[in-house]
Amino acid sequence: MPTDSVTVHVDAPPDLVWGLVSDITNTSRFNAETFEAEWIDGSTRPEVGAHFRGHVKRNGRGPTYWTKCTVVACEPGQEFSFVVGTPEKHPMTWGYRFAAADRGTDVTEFYDLAETFPLKLYWALFGKARGRTNARNMQATLERIKAAAEGPAEGPAEAEAAEAEEREEGR
Repeated sequence: MPTDSVTVHVDAPPDLVWGLVSDITNTSRFNAETFEAEWIDGSTRPEVGAHFRGHVKRNGRGPTYWTKCTVVACEPGQEFSFVVGTPEKHPMTWGYRFAAADRGTDVTEFYDLAETFPLKLYWALFGKARGRTNARNMQATLERIKAAAEGPAEGPAEAEAAEAEEREEGR
């Protein structure tokens, strides 16, 4: 089944970049389609088995929906991955891998679709376009992560102002 990945080099240590990505409350700062995320079902931090949900606006236009996710890999500075759904039943896995490189980090975002008939049919009909959208969105997400990791540290007031500005721009 389809899988793809994009890698961007970030001039920051793997643990710092991992911390940005694994805090799912940061998702709206980075992701092109998920505009908010929250821990649910008693989960409060990244760890294998933790649950969160993301509020997604597909293709930036809609449909808009909530999707429940489960963390399946959580190794500080190395990997943060989750499935949409549960480990037993999920249509896809999304994740990030971190590798120390050139006094920084190579960050790879990836996805893997599950081998189910409905997904095979969907990918046969719409896969080429969706694959391009996913690749474009992964590149944009990683560039935003890079900017956050390499940029000056923001205090609470600056972070709040930046989030308000993004909301006004219709992200």
